[in-house]
Amino acid sequence: MRHCRRAAPSSRLSRFPGRFPMHSLRMIFPRLTRFPRVLTLVLLSPLWMMGCTDPEDQRPPEQVTGLPDFTELVEANASSVVNITSVSSLPSLSEQGEGGDSRHDWMRGLFGERADELPGPLLPQENDGSGFILSEDGHVVTNAHVIDGANKVFVRLSDGRELVADVVGVDGIGDIALLKVEADSLPAVSLGDSDAVRPGQWALAIGSPYGFDQTVTAGVISGLGRHLPGQANQPYVPFIQSDVAINPGNSGGPLFNTSGQVVGINAQIFTESGAFNGISFAIPINYVVDVIRQIKQNGEVKRGYVGVEVRGVNRQLADRLGLDEARGAEVVRIVEGSPAADSSIVAGDIILAVNGIPIKDGADLTEALGSLPPGSEASLEVWSDGETRDVEITLASLPEPEEAQSDTTIPESSEEPELVVIETLGMILRPLEEGGVRIGELDPKGPASLAGLMPGDRLISIDRQPVGTLSEAYREIARIAHNRSGKGNDLVLFLVERDGKQRFFMPAFSGNPHQSR
Repeated sequence: MRHCRRAAPSSRLSRFPGRFPMHSLRMIFPRLTRFPRVLTLVLLSPLWMMGCTDPEDQRPPEQVTGLPDFTELVEANASSVVNITSVSSLPSLSEQGEGGDSRHDWMRGLFGERADELPGPLLPQENDGSGFILSEDGHVVTNAHVIDGANKVFVRLSDGRELVADVVGVDGIGDIALLKVEADSLPAVSLGDSDAVRPGQWALAIGSPYGFDQTVTAGVISGLGRHLPGQANQPYVPFIQSDVAINPGNSGGPLFNTSGQVVGINAQIFTESGAFNGISFAIPINYVVDVIRQIKQNGEVKRGYVGVEVRGVNRQLADRLGLDEARGAEVVRIVEGSPAADSSIVAGDIILAVNGIPIKDGADLTEALGSLPPGSEASLEVWSDGETRDVEITLASLPEPEEAQSDTTIPESSEEPELVVIETLGMILRPLEEGGVRIGELDPKGPASLAGLMPGDRLISIDRQPVGTLSEAYREIARIAHNRSGKGNDLVLFLVERDGKQRFFMPAFSGNPHQSR
């Protein structure tokens, strides 16, 4: 590569030889030698410097001008962030269970006959998280899972006061809880616009990881509109992904932009160890505001429901159907008695848009419909038989999870099977001699093996549902398979015991390995 430097000032021209090899220039300028030597140098300079642009001139304009200082932001907003402690009172061994039994079923499942040896009563169980003050009159927001199963909820302010909180309402699907404490003139947060968030922007979290109140962590926004597979409620929440460090105890805390506005609620992480591994997810604040509004007005959150099971459209299907690109949600099943069953939609149709909003995949459709209230009219753009048509439909109310799964029939068996083959995960489950379930043979190239599961692992739970027999394992896998979104990256959460230690693994139906803890 030719070395280029700044041109020398005219006073330094004397450093060049007294005579130039003019014969080499005559081919281009045969009459050049007739000009005075000084003029020759003037004409030659552009040729000499051709292609030798100064490196300073080649440098693009700076796109990052400096790292932010979050000091003022933290000083202005830390007092609006609170610690949440939820207390769940566990039953005493001295209490009588159903049928006069002194031990509850959950105790039997954990300790078997050794439950008689445990002392009682048991101490209450505490769960810590974070939250933030929404209004001066004492409304506080946190995650629903922070207070799940709690008998009492306490809010500890930054000045050390600990107040008893009433639960105003909970949205389990959105993982949002609204609390109320008796206090006035509290320092409320300022809410931002999560629709204005962009990847690459700085973000900051304040919370109580591992009980360390007012802990500050910062990072950048990594992605938008993330839908986390493996849980039935996740398609309704378009998560904000960031690399802001979030750990146990941060759940429910605020995610700030550089203007000191809350743009999300920190809710989940993907991790192998249980601690932060570089990926965290927050619920967009615009989504939260809509949920809080419904909780205040109605005491609950209702979501629109059409009654279709869908999956994303891949390139092969798009080509076969004549679509210009892989987009939309393919209808694979219509729920009996639902609004879709009373419409002209049929299995095989592709839903391209809802009320003019483009649909990229199945999760997009779920999110779009869930954001509409029951009873509202929705206009669906549908691709059918090589052309588009509009379908007007009146939305029903999304059934409760128990109701939504009531039409799922899982075969029962009068006898315990000898093994369970899960072809979609490339694995076989076998019984343990001492009771329980173990991982048997694995397809070396299958999803279960790729995710890290090994033959001999003792299976503890599937998607956090305890598994003690092959029949239970089969029914749980069948339920997940029935309710999977069809996007091709559905994950199944396995908790196994290996060498005396418990670990989580997340094999995907599509074969993409994931681990989480």
